[in-house]
Amino acid sequence: MGSLKKEEEIGQIAEEPKEAILYVNGVRKVLPDGFAHLTLLEYLRDVGLTGTKLGCGEGGCGACTVMISHYDRKMKKCMHYAVNACLTPLYSVEGMHVITVEGVGNHKRGLHPIQESLASSHGSQCGFCTPGFIMSLYALLRSSETPPTEEKIEESLAGNLCRCTGYRPIVDAFRVFSKTNDALYSDISSLSLQEGEFICPSTGKPCSCGSKTVHDVVTDDQSICSTRYKPLSYSEVDGSTYTDKELIFPPELLRRKLSPLNLSGLGGLKWYRPLTIKDLLELKEKYPTAKLLVGNTEVGVEMRLKRIPYQVLISVAHVPELNILNVKDDGIEIGAAVRLTELLNLFREVVTQRPAYETSACKAFIEQLKWFAGTQIRNVASVGGNVCTASPISDLNPLWMATRAKFRVINCNGNIRTTIAENFFLGYRKVDLNSNEILLSIFLPWTRPFEYVKEFKQAHRRDDDIAIVNAGMRVYLEERGEEWVVSDASVAFGGVAPLSLCAIKTNEFLIGKEWNQNVLQGALNVLPTDIVLKEDAPGGMVEFRRSLTLSFFFKFFLWVSHQIEENKSIKESVPLSHLSAINSFHRPTLVASQDYEIRKHGTSVGSPEVHLSSRLQVTGEAEYTDDTPMPPNGLHAALVLSKKPHARILSIDDLGAKSSPGFAGIFFAKDVPGSNKIGPVVLDEELFASEFVTCVGQVIGIVVADTHENAKLAAGKVHVEYEELPAILSIEEAVSAKSFHPNSQKFMRKGDVDLCFQSDQCEKIIEGKVEVGGQEHFYLETQSSLVWTMDSGNEVHMISSTQAPQKNQKYVSHVLGLPMSKVVCKTKRIGGGFGGKETRSGFIAAAAAVPSYLMNRPVKLTLDRDIDMITSGQRHSFLGKYKVGFTKKGKVLALDLEIYNNAGNSLDLSLAVLERAMFHSDNVYEIPNVRIFGSVCFTNFPSNTAFRGFGGPQGMLIAENWIQRIALELKKSPEEIREINFQGEGSILHYGQQLEHCTLAQVWNELKVSCDFLKVREEVDEFNLHNRWKKRGIAMIPTKFGISFTTKFMNQAGALVNVYTDGTVLVSHGGVEMGQGLHTKVAQVAASAFNIPLSSVFISETSTDKVPNASPTAASASSDMYAAAALDACEQIKARMEPIASQRNFGSFAELVSACYMERIDLSAHGFYITPDIGFDWSTGKGKPFSYYTYGAAFAEVEIDTLTGDFHTRTANVFMDLGYSLNPAIDVGQVEGAFIQGLGWVALEELKWGDASHKWIRPGCLYTCGPGSYKIPSLNDIPFKFNVSLLKGNPNVKAIHSSKAVGEPPFFMASSVFFAIKDAILAARAETGHTGWFPLDNPATPERIRMSCLDEFTAPFVSSDFHPKLSV
Repeated sequence: MGSLKKEEEIGQIAEEPKEAILYVNGVRKVLPDGFAHLTLLEYLRDVGLTGTKLGCGEGGCGACTVMISHYDRKMKKCMHYAVNACLTPLYSVEGMHVITVEGVGNHKRGLHPIQESLASSHGSQCGFCTPGFIMSLYALLRSSETPPTEEKIEESLAGNLCRCTGYRPIVDAFRVFSKTNDALYSDISSLSLQEGEFICPSTGKPCSCGSKTVHDVVTDDQSICSTRYKPLSYSEVDGSTYTDKELIFPPELLRRKLSPLNLSGLGGLKWYRPLTIKDLLELKEKYPTAKLLVGNTEVGVEMRLKRIPYQVLISVAHVPELNILNVKDDGIEIGAAVRLTELLNLFREVVTQRPAYETSACKAFIEQLKWFAGTQIRNVASVGGNVCTASPISDLNPLWMATRAKFRVINCNGNIRTTIAENFFLGYRKVDLNSNEILLSIFLPWTRPFEYVKEFKQAHRRDDDIAIVNAGMRVYLEERGEEWVVSDASVAFGGVAPLSLCAIKTNEFLIGKEWNQNVLQGALNVLPTDIVLKEDAPGGMVEFRRSLTLSFFFKFFLWVSHQIEENKSIKESVPLSHLSAINSFHRPTLVASQDYEIRKHGTSVGSPEVHLSSRLQVTGEAEYTDDTPMPPNGLHAALVLSKKPHARILSIDDLGAKSSPGFAGIFFAKDVPGSNKIGPVVLDEELFASEFVTCVGQVIGIVVADTHENAKLAAGKVHVEYEELPAILSIEEAVSAKSFHPNSQKFMRKGDVDLCFQSDQCEKIIEGKVEVGGQEHFYLETQSSLVWTMDSGNEVHMISSTQAPQKNQKYVSHVLGLPMSKVVCKTKRIGGGFGGKETRSGFIAAAAAVPSYLMNRPVKLTLDRDIDMITSGQRHSFLGKYKVGFTKKGKVLALDLEIYNNAGNSLDLSLAVLERAMFHSDNVYEIPNVRIFGSVCFTNFPSNTAFRGFGGPQGMLIAENWIQRIALELKKSPEEIREINFQGEGSILHYGQQLEHCTLAQVWNELKVSCDFLKVREEVDEFNLHNRWKKRGIAMIPTKFGISFTTKFMNQAGALVNVYTDGTVLVSHGGVEMGQGLHTKVAQVAASAFNIPLSSVFISETSTDKVPNASPTAASASSDMYAAAALDACEQIKARMEPIASQRNFGSFAELVSACYMERIDLSAHGFYITPDIGFDWSTGKGKPFSYYTYGAAFAEVEIDTLTGDFHTRTANVFMDLGYSLNPAIDVGQVEGAFIQGLGWVALEELKWGDASHKWIRPGCLYTCGPGSYKIPSLNDIPFKFNVSLLKGNPNVKAIHSSKAVGEPPFFMASSVFFAIKDAILAARAETGHTGWFPLDNPATPERIRMSCLDEFTAPFVSSDFHPKLSV
């Protein structure tokens, strides 16, 4: 082993074993033996630090981010970095300092500037993801000697997801910590600025927020401009500090030497931490099947999500020989345990220090690592771990193969052998390592002059996503006369086989050939023989993946040719229009504006106040359901779920569960004390399946145990025998089989459609169909309920994460057979809902209530992310079949529409969702003759449910599809077709309602002017003319969204207002705070009513024993209704106080209240509100279902890469009419958040189910059941320019203080991105002579974009009418 012995002496080996310790927020903790099975997150939450959240359990959302600090003796400095606590084994941080959000700042000790900035910038809505964002930035700032760049800040947040805000306010809040050059943002040189003036990074103009005054009407171009924050001090140990209260690195840990660990965990799990290679090899000899780990990013997922029971874990992070980073004359030696962040930093360093020709491979690795997972994963994941996992979609392995890397392998005897990367991967997750061998290091040689290496990757989302296909390509050229000849070549792919694959025939073909068009064509012909993907290959998208292999090679050819051209002459230069294929994507920093007027009414209404609990949310002090401390005798629950889409239950064997550790009880249908039948509208569901299961994920029973993990373990041991029955797994199958929910067909008509189609007026008729994809809610806080009994079961109380506490109360009383008066449901706040917690939270509470009631013990049921996604339903997918008649000028005369939605296995709210889709099927267009027939399909999927927009967006998307088709048919712009068909004041809709106060034209025209539409159209056309492989597209889309529950009785609201003798006010109302700022707006209304400051009003929680019979917080109508109910209560109290108030002038409200109290005046009132003048009769198909409409319009410009399907949104401008906003800052946040969530629906988020389109998935199973496979928008997906404007000077007479509802209407605005993508694809198709209409389903994923851009690289695999598959 030679040189290894010297390095061995470096290892810090303690004389004798010491106790295992850990510091958490400056407090010393001793770690007892027996905890090897715990993650850091479980430990932190168990000791009461619940600010760190569990969002997904797989390192994909960042909600569990904490900062780890440890002293690096080699570098003599402290390392501070962010990690995902959900994947970090507890013992892996032994001897380190963990700082959680609670250690950064709190409302008693004071907020840290990061927390302060995020709270005041409206960067926290539901607040569940907020601690993770705080910690990601905190770790970056602590570890940066000088302020980081904006780019670095955005990069540090790549591993954090937010579902509420749309990211813009978070970016604005955090950019004040960046290093900026004022001149970058403005033409004004920094010298000409007056002292103290500040350049706003958003507007590029000098500004000063501190001096802003508020008049009755203030136009506020709200960009975040505040003081720049700079570190107070920096030291090698404590990093950068921003306050004098910053936690220091514990001195004990500076002095303490590392010692080897030998600890254990549940189920005989062993945990070792060797400190020398010798000790490691001895352990490997003793335990040949042991798993070696550094970051646990793969093993953690395998053990937790895939339930692989590894028995021996060896943490190799501290073995010096595995951590070497040696820059040598011939290349770089990289230890197998080196973390990816360290590797990236080293590559960035050597690129600046070595000759450019040597570092071509390093540059490729830098680019690939930039898009590799999130920062938290890169900070802990090791190079060797990624190599040895041998994932077929590893981003790095194809590059190691292509770059001639060598792997050094050591066996238990200390013998070292070397193998080339190309030969190391043997099969699916199989590598060339014997059970007595480990990977020691990797050697990456420098590249030679005219040797070029390039990386490629295409994923569903750029940031933090696994590849669909990736590649590493290298070519070494020699100059022979005027020719460039390929001396050596290596092309390797991931994502096209069970292992990373070398394109051997292509490599052989290339060597010795001249580098010209002929070699390109030849290689493109050979490549398909190297890459053989079967039709039913796991992962699907076979045609797309095949085409990507050709696209990548074509890009590589152009890139290499261009590289040569920059240094030497080349016969065939790259045409300028082709350069677009190789220009790398660089995201500019976000430029955003929020334009609105402030119309103050009293002390608070109309003011852009921050969210009432934002300061608690940024410190992690805000409590959610799962944060509620468990009572001493509390139990955790897990569900027993069906594994079949449709089957008869033959038998259930629960013996395995009963003998499982920590088991306390198991309950099935026969144990339900009351009724087993549940459902929000009709009782067509069973709480626990008794005889039949009708979907995968249906609840069969519930297990309770002492811990969450033990409950899941026991539930997994329940064995169910089934007799399988035929399943219906799509809308098309349901329609063929006439599988509809009972009484769910609906019909609407206006005019005479058939007569119109036959008349001469209809000059053109088109027919077609639109498939509309579903969408997962992906609220960051999963479904959760804590249920306990009182008086030995006489009463039942619960805390639930629900939008409908009354529904939970009703479900629980029903299944327990108790009166509703004995069941109380409380909800403090929820971590996002979006409709997913309106009805589907009910069965969670009811399931937990059964064991709690029967055992008289508290029971907590919190779903894991995958279980939540599998069981709780999504946005409905739709199928629309249309026939539209119109004139040659584009005036629409008739619409005949059949519309179907996929309800799943129970009715839930699907009929109401269908009805709203039918109401919105005209979007904003005047159509004289309309006939709509709607049906709710029964399928064997989990019941779909409410989701922001509630069917409206699906109906409008179908409408915009035929509008766009008319435009193509008539060779006009879609915007022109839209304008000539607009509804206006007085228009009578197809369901009989007349439009009043219609601001559609105003919103549309203001948007058109603000985005300079015609000029941008010219610029886009010009760009497309000069760029063959990148295309831009634009679109403008209008919307009108009806406000009210379409079920009349639900339009009622109650509120209870209590005034206390110190002049403070407590408001309780029936609405739930889920991030939308409802409590804040209601409090503002109360404050203005009593003419007191907002700080004097408090809203604690929503509780069924304070306000009974409340409707769900949904339909965007909550602010309208609950604020009006609260105002009613305030007015009652004011009327009672009036006689006292009129007697004399009181110095304060508190003084007046005290005087009233002394006069025995009732200072409590219950307010009530019903929405007036609404009602719809389905028997006639006519009525007034909506109180009023919210109007909006959006413009979007996108750019697509036609070779890969990648896209980004360059600009989005959104205009909304929100009347006189109750709180414009909160409303803007709702608009931005809805837009980005809508962007996910139209372009990113694809649900893949086991159906006829996806044969590689088990029937009825959801493949995309976590952030690893289901991609919501990340920070990288927001538009480069993101402008939101609220229409000024348009009060709404129909709602409180002239405001308008905002939650759902902006969601559809994101379809502007979808139609801009379609516009760009049209430009691409025109290049190959395809100018007609083509179908594009949502989401417009890279697959759908790429396969619609027909060219020579798709031609070998698909015909021009190819249609990628979608689960509908």
